[in-house]
This record gives sequence, structure tokens and C-alpha cells, in this order.
Amino acid sequence: MKYTVAIAAFALLAIAVNAAPPQEAHVVRFDSDVQPESYKFAVETSDGKSHQEEGQLKHVGTDHEAIAVRGFYTYLGDDGQTYTINYVADENGYQPEGAHLPRAVQ
Repeated sequence: MKYTVAIAAFALLAIAVNAAPPQEAHVVRFDSDVQPESYKFAVETSDGKSHQEEGQLKHVGTDHEAIAVRGFYTYLGDDGQTYTINYVADENGYQPEGAHLPRAVQ
């Protein structure tokens, strides 16, 4: 029994050591425009991820000054499917939408 456990442990160690390391992603595109009352950016990586966002300052100079943001990001899931999340973040909070996300009952 000791030998079986030892052989199994050795086999698992050998598999772990020889497992391929995860591939490192690199930025393949990055655009950015930052203004005093707004910003936008877009970034894409070599592993298929993409993120675009823009924000605008609202009610400038008032007690209700806030930023309103909208954008999306896309990534390749472990199941090989591409997922996209569109979102808005403003005075009503973060509001994501995606075909794979549950929807609120109305």
C-alpha cells in the first residue's frame, strides 16, 4: 500500500512539473484619450481579451457632480466561448448586461 501511494504521488508530481505554463498575454492595442471632464480607452490583448470604456463628468461644479461610465469587455472562457459584458455605471450603480448573465425579473 505504501508503494502504491508513493507511486501515485510521484506520478502526480511528474504531471504537475511537466504541465505547460499558462501563456502570457501581451497588449496588442492600447488607445487612450483623457480630457478634463471625460476619458475613453480601448485595450486588446494577445489572448483575445478586449475592453473599451468611456466616462463623462456630469453636473460639473454642483453638489451632485458624478461620473457616468459605459463600456464593454470581451474574453474567451474556459469552454472556448467568447463572452461579452456591456455595462453602465452611473448614479444608478453598476449595471452589467450579457447574454450569459441572469436577468432581473420584472
